[in-house]
Formats: sequence, C-alpha cells, structure tokens
Amino acid sequence: MPDYQAPLRDIRFVMDEMLDYPTHYARLPGGEDASPDVVGAILEEGARFAREVLLPLNQSGDREGCRLEGGNVKAPSGFKAAYAQFVEGGWPSLAADPEHGGQGLPHSLAMVLNEMICSTNLAWGMYPGLSHGAADALRHHGTDEQKATYLTKLVEGTWTGTMCLTEPHCGTDLGLIKTRAVPTDDGAFAITGTKIFISAGDHDLAENIVHLVLAKLPDAPEGSKGISLFAVPKYLPNADGEPGERNGVVCGSLENKMGIHGNATCVMNFDASKGFLVGAPNKGLACMFTMMNAARIGVGIQGLGLIEASFQNALAYARDRLQMRALSGAKAPEKVADPIIVHPDVRRMLLTQKAFAEGGRMLVLYTAQMIDIVEHGTDAAEKERADTLLGLLTPIVKAFLTEVGFEATNEGVQVFGGHGFIQEWGMEQLVRDARITRLYEGTTGIQALDLLGRKVLMSQGESLKVFTREIHKFCQAEESNPELAEFVRPLAKLNQEWGELTMSIGMKAMSDREEVGAASVDYLMYAGYVTLAYLFARAAKQARAVLAHGTDEAAFYRAKLDTARFYYQRLVDFIGV
Repeated sequence: MPDYQAPLRDIRFVMDEMLDYPTHYARLPGGEDASPDVVGAILEEGARFAREVLLPLNQSGDREGCRLEGGNVKAPSGFKAAYAQFVEGGWPSLAADPEHGGQGLPHSLAMVLNEMICSTNLAWGMYPGLSHGAADALRHHGTDEQKATYLTKLVEGTWTGTMCLTEPHCGTDLGLIKTRAVPTDDGAFAITGTKIFISAGDHDLAENIVHLVLAKLPDAPEGSKGISLFAVPKYLPNADGEPGERNGVVCGSLENKMGIHGNATCVMNFDASKGFLVGAPNKGLACMFTMMNAARIGVGIQGLGLIEASFQNALAYARDRLQMRALSGAKAPEKVADPIIVHPDVRRMLLTQKAFAEGGRMLVLYTAQMIDIVEHGTDAAEKERADTLLGLLTPIVKAFLTEVGFEATNEGVQVFGGHGFIQEWGMEQLVRDARITRLYEGTTGIQALDLLGRKVLMSQGESLKVFTREIHKFCQAEESNPELAEFVRPLAKLNQEWGELTMSIGMKAMSDREEVGAASVDYLMYAGYVTLAYLFARAAKQARAVLAHGTDEAAFYRAKLDTARFYYQRLVDFIGV
C-alpha cells in the first residue's frame, strides 16, 4: 500500500516564512483565532486524520467502488465511518461563517487540509468537498429561509451538497440544457430532467443531500440567459428542519469510469422533484459560478495532492530498488547493485515531481491569501486587487496544476518501472484518478479560454498587469543581489516576454478571433510556468536569507535552492531565456 506523510515542514516554510501567514492572519477580522498554536494543531491533526483514517481506504475504495441498490447508492466500506469521524472532528465547519455554525477560521487553512485529503483519498474527499461549494452558493444567493434550512446542516456536515449542471447532450454549453422548472401552487417548482456526471450525486454518508440544479423556467429566454438555479433536497425538510418525505430525485445509474471509483458519479433523474429557486429567475449561471470558482480551485488542489502522493512513493521506491551501477562508479559497493536513485534519469523524474509539488503548493497558498482577503479583508483597494488576482490565477491553478499533476503521476509510474503498472503498488491508481482533474469543472481548454479571452484580453491586459507589475517590482528590488541573479535575470525576461506575447496574440485576434482559441492552452501553460518561476524566486530569496544567518536546518534550505535551480534550468529553460 502506498504511504504518505503530510509535508508539514514544506507547508510551514511556505506559510510562515515565504508568504508570512502569521501577519496575514493577524490583519484579517477574527484572524487572531488562527494563532500559530492553533494553526499548528490543525495541521498536525489534519495530517493524522489523512494518513491514519483516509489513506487505508484509498486502494480498497478504488477496488470496491460504489453500489446502486434499490435506488440508493452505497459508498465503499469504511467511507461512512470515516465521514462520521470527519464530522465529529468539526472539519467541515473549519472555515465557515460562525453565523451558520462555522468556526470562522480563514479559508486558506481549509485549503491546506484539502491538500492532505487529496493526497490520501481523492475519491472520499469529493463528498465533503462539493458541500463547501453548495454552501457558498446558498450563502451568497439564498434567501434567509433557505440559509436557515440548509446552511447549518451543510456547514456541520450532516447534509452534503452537489452541483447538477451537465446533461447527456451538453456539458460546457449550458445554454442547451433541457431540464425544466414549472411553478407550483405552493411557491416551489417541479423540476424535471436528467443530469449526468454528478459527483457524489447519491450516497449513504450523510442524512440528506442538497442538489443545486440548473433548469429553465417556462418563459425563460433562449441560451444561457435563461438559466435558473434551484435547491432540490433528496429528502424534503419537515417542520423541524430534519429530513422528511423522499423527493422525486433518484440515481438512475452509476458511471463505469476510469478512476475515482470510490466516489459515486451518478446519472440523476429528476421527476417533478420539488425545488426552490435560489437567486433571481434566469440568473442561475451567475449563482452557480460562485460554486464553480471554488470548485476549480479545489480541483487544482487535487492535482497538487496527487503530485505529492506520487512523489513521496516514487522517492521511497527509488531509494530502495537496486538496479545496475551508477555511470560514475558504484555508489553502494556493499550491495549487488546501486539504488536507482543514483541514475540521472530517475533523479530527473523525481525532481520534476518535487518541483511541481513544491511550486504547486506555493501557488495554492499564494492564491489562498487572495481568497482570504476577498472574503474577509477590510481595505477596499486591497480587496479589489486580490479579487483581480484571484480571477487571473483561478484558471491557472485549475488547469496548470492538473496538467502537470497528470504528468507527475505518470512519472511516478515510470520510476517504478513495470511494478508501477501493477495495481498493488497504488501508482497506477494515482494516474487514473489524476486524469479526471483535467476534465471536470471545465476542461483545460475551457480554463485557457477563460484566462486568455475573458481575464486578459477582455480587460485589455489590465488584470495581467496587476500580477506582472508585482513580478517586475520583485525583480527590480533584487536585481543587484548577486546571490539571486540566477533566478531574477531569467524571471525578468520571462515577465517581459509574457506581456509581449499577450500583445502579439491580441493584435492577431483583432483580425482573426480564432487566434485566441488556437493559442489559449499554450498561453495558459506558459503562464503557469512563469507564475511558478516567480514563486520559486521568492522561495530562493527566503532560503538564501536563512542560510546567511545560520540554521540547524541547512539541508532543508539548500534543497529548496536546488529544486529552484532544477526548475529554472530544466523545466523553464525550453522557453529560451
């Protein structure tokens, strides 16, 4: 069975040293509750829960899968008990508003916990993960009555949530949906239609499931402007707010799929189901985007978690597996052969995984700070800037981290050789689970169009300039520091080239709009590589400073510099700077 140790030292480096989370938390209203002692306890206990409770269920859940029995879905053995422990520990409410029973801690803390969950049991983590998005949508757009009915239950975790968008004939083009919502005499709506690919659409982990469903009213305008959002509970709440009568929504079938077998991916049939309008009529897409944007960050974290899991196990195997001798002579002469970690190509694969894991973690935690500021900040200008950066970085987090996540898990199989192809080692499961992350919550192509088309070109490059100015200021401040020249000089060139590349595509798009679609994925991947280059330069600066003052952990900081060098010399060198 694969092993996992939460990378707490690296997490604390990024949070406490590189991004100065203690000061960040102190500036947030209520942030004093996220004291270093509290944060440390949460990280330690979250790591224990992930390793001891979730990890042992990952392979067994993959092999067993979910079962549809009598119209109800059963999750794999152990999943329900693990979820009960999760709820009892108060984990679902960690970052939720105290008004609805939450603990009110910063969202970034919940995102760190999410990485650990994704590393140990991605399929299980999707059950509570979707509930956070549903709660956000209701918090922002629901009525007071809907908040009273659903939010507390979702926050405490006794109920879970889903998002029901896709239909058999349409995925991204939601304007084509056929699900209908007909007003009823009691002020509710009868929802009829079929949704597919619904993650956690039905299960036995929680008392009730609240489906957020996109549908069209009888008089709705054509296309995406005619979409409304409805809350459709599996069980209709009774007068006491507890699950009552079964609603007309059932799982028609479970998808037979490549990975994430432990999560129920359902075809959901709505047969005159009782639903309740969330937000204004025909404004459902805007409401759902509240949920989708959070989900996209969450999927990026899934990519990060799988990279870390694959790297840790590949590294352990490479240290133990004996094959051949090093090209420069025996490194373990007392053994029949050297461990494969001495071979340059194995080190290349491991360092690629390490760089994407550490760089991805920096990207997620940098973005998490923006989420904290947007949600809890008090300075209007700072919130506006954070919101702009969050809009720019969200498609990068989602698409870049899932693309390199799939690459990194494949490298993990390669390190194992033929054993990586065998189920018992668990490496092939990581590849299968990683594959879906490039697809759901908007494919890489959709994220790329969002980044280049909507976020960059439609703003005349202004959103991009907010970020590239930050990189430029960093380069200016460090340009005379000889110890950082190996990072700052190429970063400055990359940053300049990013602006020039954007201008070139924008000019071509003025005469041929297809240029945006043709260039968008390459543009997004370029943006991801430059973003990580900036963050690695900042990490190198911090590592240099600590080493200059002396430390008992010199090996950790030298390794951070070595990883940054590898990233620059081997992963972004192809750009030609």
